[in-house]
Amino acid sequence: MLMRTDPFRELDRVTQQVFGAMARPTAMAMDAYRSGDDFLVHFDLPGIDPESIELDVERNVLNVRAERRSPAPQDAEVIVAERPTGTFTRQLFLGETLDTERIDASYEAGVLTLRIPVAEQAKPRRIQISGSGGQRRQLNG
Repeated sequence: MLMRTDPFRELDRVTQQVFGAMARPTAMAMDAYRSGDDFLVHFDLPGIDPESIELDVERNVLNVRAERRSPAPQDAEVIVAERPTGTFTRQLFLGETLDTERIDASYEAGVLTLRIPVAEQAKPRRIQISGSGGQRRQLNG
């Protein structure tokens, strides 16, 4: 269903330990699971303007990009800035069993949810077998 590869995750962890909050923001947290005939993916994106979220799929690779800007005006004297700002990206490699033409995306309460249908050819199906004597029986496929 989903192949998880993030070659920069370990580098992000080490950079965060060495440089602290000034380092590149870590990848957006994600949950993914199958429920019935849908595959659901949830990304934590609190404080993100929905207009800044970009989604695209190319050759079963899903790219998610979002940007969080500082709420402080350009000329403000910032006393504390602990919340990460900037561009957040995530790349998912989707299996051939998912219908990438019918992805549905919604954003609510700081969570981006993608609903990706399982492709028809990947769903279990029943196959009829005809036997001798003209009798037919069904097997789960």
